[in-house]
Amino acid sequence: MTAQVTRRRRRGSELEHAILEAVREELAAVGYAGLTMDGVAARAQTSKPVLYRRWPSRAQLVMAAMRRDVPSPGELPDTGELRSDLVALLRRLARRFDDWPKGMIAGLLAETLSDPELSVLIQDLFTGPMSQLAAEVLERAAARGEIHGERLTPRIRRLPLDLLRSEVFLRGQAPPDLYIDQVVDEILLPLLHAI
Repeated sequence: MTAQVTRRRRRGSELEHAILEAVREELAAVGYAGLTMDGVAARAQTSKPVLYRRWPSRAQLVMAAMRRDVPSPGELPDTGELRSDLVALLRRLARRFDDWPKGMIAGLLAETLSDPELSVLIQDLFTGPMSQLAAEVLERAAARGEIHGERLTPRIRRLPLDLLRSEVFLRGQAPPDLYIDQVVDEILLPLLHAI
């Protein structure tokens, strides 16, 4: 008698979680250049059409996996002080890359030279959801009276993330805590208190 194995069909967030985990594992195994929809589908035990229904390209699939680690507005702790809020924000965003394969960021950045869609998606990651987090930290500080909220230009609101992104892009990996402390103490706080 042959034993029948019935596999429950995954849907929704359970399926998405499995797919995005498979993306991480594939990146660790083959890097961005070797990542294929076939490989991700096989690792996630699903089909390519399932992937393409959600993510029309490899670049969009990888960005979805990266975006999953970005905290939502309101998830950041309010320490009651601008400095510690900025340090907490930048460290948390930088640590998002700790679980990713070594060299993955550098590989993705190298691919942006030949994949304009990937370049746009990476820029959107840093200027979209992540910029909302920086704005939240600055608005809380303004509400506490630590800085002048009415003087915060869009460029100043983006500066914490621009500095983090610059370091990530230059190094190809997350910066150390010392870098974040120096950026906050030597650049951001003097600027924010001077305006």
